[in-house]
Order: sequence, then C-alpha cells, then structure tokens
Amino acid sequence: MGMFFDFSQLGLINNIKAYMKRGISIVLLSALVGGLTAYAVVNVMQNDKVTDVSAVDDSAFRTVNLTHENWPDFTYAAETSVDAVVYVKVISTAKTQQPQSLFDYFFGYGTPQQREKVGSGSGVIIREDGYIVTNNHVIEGADKIQVTLNTNQTYDAVLVGTDPATDVALLKIEATGLPYIPFGDSDKLRLGEWVIAIGSPYNLRSTITAGIVSAKGRSMPNYTGEFKIESFIQTDAAVNPGNSGGALVDKAGNLVGINTAIISKTGSYTGYSFAVPSNIVRKIAYDLMDFGSVKRAVLGIVMQPIDDKIAEDLKLSSRNGVYINEVSKSGAADEAGIKAGDVLIAIDSTRITNSASVLEAVSRFSPGDKAKVTVIRDGKEQVFEVTFKGTSQETGTLSDDGSVAFYGASIKEASEETLSKFGIKHGVEIVELGPGKIMEAGATEGFIIQYVNDQPVKTPQDVIDIVKKSKRAVFIQGITPSGRTGYFGFGV
Repeated sequence: MGMFFDFSQLGLINNIKAYMKRGISIVLLSALVGGLTAYAVVNVMQNDKVTDVSAVDDSAFRTVNLTHENWPDFTYAAETSVDAVVYVKVISTAKTQQPQSLFDYFFGYGTPQQREKVGSGSGVIIREDGYIVTNNHVIEGADKIQVTLNTNQTYDAVLVGTDPATDVALLKIEATGLPYIPFGDSDKLRLGEWVIAIGSPYNLRSTITAGIVSAKGRSMPNYTGEFKIESFIQTDAAVNPGNSGGALVDKAGNLVGINTAIISKTGSYTGYSFAVPSNIVRKIAYDLMDFGSVKRAVLGIVMQPIDDKIAEDLKLSSRNGVYINEVSKSGAADEAGIKAGDVLIAIDSTRITNSASVLEAVSRFSPGDKAKVTVIRDGKEQVFEVTFKGTSQETGTLSDDGSVAFYGASIKEASEETLSKFGIKHGVEIVELGPGKIMEAGATEGFIIQYVNDQPVKTPQDVIDIVKKSKRAVFIQGITPSGRTGYFGFGV
C-alpha cells in the first residue's frame, strides 16, 4: 500500500515554521531587553545620581534613581563605631535615717545610715587618649564613675567638667590607643537621613538601633527655670533609659549627636528621641579640656518668635527668623549696630528659624570670636560683623575693672589697705555678687578668700587654677566683712 501525503498542507507547515522562528526571535529579544534593563538598573545604582524626569504630556511626574548608598545599610557605621561607645556606671552614697523604735518612726528620728546607689548610662570616646563625652544627668551627684569598654575592660574615670546648660559632661580615663568616633557636622544632617543610636539601654551593652532624622532645632519645656541651650536633633531611633550619653552616628560613622532624652508617658521609648547636636558637643568638650569650664559667647539680645502681627507690620514674606525686642547696652549686638526691631535671619551661614536655632548657633562661638549676623531692617537685608562677648557669670572672664568672674561673683586681688585692715598677708576679695554657686553657698560681698582647698591664694588666677583641678567640691576659707573667720563650699 503506497504512502499518501497531502501537499496542500505544505503552506500551513511553512507558516508554522515562520511563526516558530518569530517566537524564538521574540523570546531572544525579550531576553536581550531584560538583560539590558538589568544592566541599566545596576549601572544606575552604581552611579551617585538623582534624576528628575518629566513627561511630555500634562501628566508630569518625578522619578529618583536611588543609588546603592541610599539604601539603609548600617554595617559600616555600626562596625566602626560600636567599640567607641562605653558603658558608664555611676556610684553615689545616699544617707538615710533608720528608725530604731516606734517613737523614732513617728518623729523622724533614727540612726544615720549610708546606702550605695548605682546608676548607669553610656558614653562616647572622642579621642584615643581617653576623653569621653556623656550627659551631665548621667554622672550628676556621682561619688565614683567607672567606664567599661566594649572589650569588657573597666577603668575608673575622672570628671573633667560639666555643662548643665547643654547637659554635656566630659570624662577622662587613663588609657591610650582607644577606638574613637570622629565628630561629624550636625548642621549638614538632612531631614529623613538615616542615623543609628548606640548605647546600653537597660544594661544591654552595645545595642544598636536605627531611624531617621525626624526634625532639627527641637526644644523642650523648661520646668526648672535654669538656663538651657536646647536645639535637639529629633529621631525615631529607639532610645531607652541607659542610652543617655550614647552616640548618634550617621551612615559614614561620624558622631552627629549625643542621645539625651525621650518623650514618653511610660518612661520607655514611644517613637521620639532627642540628641544634642555634635557641633555643640564638640565646642563644650574642647572648652572643658582646655579651660576646665565653658567659654560661653553672648549676643546680647532679647528675642521672640515672629507671629502674624509682626509679619504683617514688617511685611515679612516668611515667618523664619526671630524678632529682636531689646538689645543689651554695650553688648555684642549693640556694639555691632544691631537694633531693637530688627529681624535676625542668619548667623554666618546658619539660617535662623526660631530661638532654639539662635542658641545653637551662638553656642558654637567663644567670647572674642567674630561672626556675620544678617538682619532684616526696613524690608532690606543688612549684614553686621559681631564680636561676641562672655557672660558675667563666665568663670575666668576678665572685666574692664580688672576683676575676674567666678561662678556668678566678681573677685579681685585684695588691696594693701584691705589686707592691713584685717591684719592678713594675702587674699582675694569678692567685690560683686550675682546669681551663681558663690551666692548659693552663702558668701557675701567683701568676703576675703584666703585659702581654696587648704591652698593659699593671692590672685584671682590662683583661685581659678585650684578650682579647675578640683574633682568634686571646693572648700573656701577666709575673712568675713566683720573680720571673723568664715567658710563656705560648693560642688563643681
């Protein structure tokens, strides 16, 4: 039986072959396009570029090419920073009255007993020779401070100095070759930028959490009435008790802040944490290193936020800046030509948005430093060169009359007439008394300081030098205005 084949199907077969070839071509083309797309994506991620693209029709839109560096990879920052964040243990002694009987209990009598209190926090090594920054509230009232490194080595720490106004304290341990975190520029932090917090919450040492910069220039209600400089970096990195004094680090591993506070109804993290900017911390730390106290600059203005009425009266296009209500006579602003009624909008390159940003900007300067201050006057911007002055309470500041500021008081070498009057050979007189530790200790104007911590003093500089070396307290002996021997003391 012969084979039968219908030649009419040849056309169909040929068509099928053609379609198959097309299909293969389509698959190959798709693979090629996919490969090129993948290459393009990788290539874009490897190039640090941000591109805005607009459509040709009315539906304009923007696209951003994120680089691999924009993704939240914190391994480098964490690994290079964690060993420079330390555990700070604080030991203090509290005295209690232990009642011995029911009578003692009701009338408050009892045997004095000492009880050891232990607290903890975090700190950041800022120099390889053992200088460590932390919060003032971490070490306040401490009798003994111990620092434990991430390697579990423990050192006794010396308190170099504190600045309650910024809640910054500086410690020193006797060690060299330590890992440290370099200071970054907190001014360059951007909203939404990734940061990590490193510390010891609840004694969980070397804990790392991540978040973004939620806001800058934050201040908090001041319930104590004490002088405060607050311009916090707000983040949503998880911070809890024990994190205080720890590091806030950017993705490059630079120190951009010291974690200080949270807002919480429970005492635990609820999404808001605050850090002292590194630009403030750096200035405070090096002042304490170099001088033993903070050399605080003063602009000499009284300011208020710009409200709708001020903006309308002055025809301001923006609510940024602060309105200057008053200018202190012979202050830095006054001598530069700044007047009440001006609107302060910039100090050097720092744009002023509110009063907190003014305090932050000024806190970076020392007395004698110069800055360009920009104000709006009569609808026009004017720039003035300001030479900052110090506060009258600034310990060590020399006044025009030759007196030296000393914790709110002014002290001067006692005259020969005064020494002869009281029959003494040396001493330093309190010539003026204002709010500060000297007044709080009960001293009066006219008191002659003869000894500080049992060391004789002849000049104000002698007093300052001895106080700088004091680790905890200052004990002063001298002659009262009535001629009697007097004593007073205070903590440093």
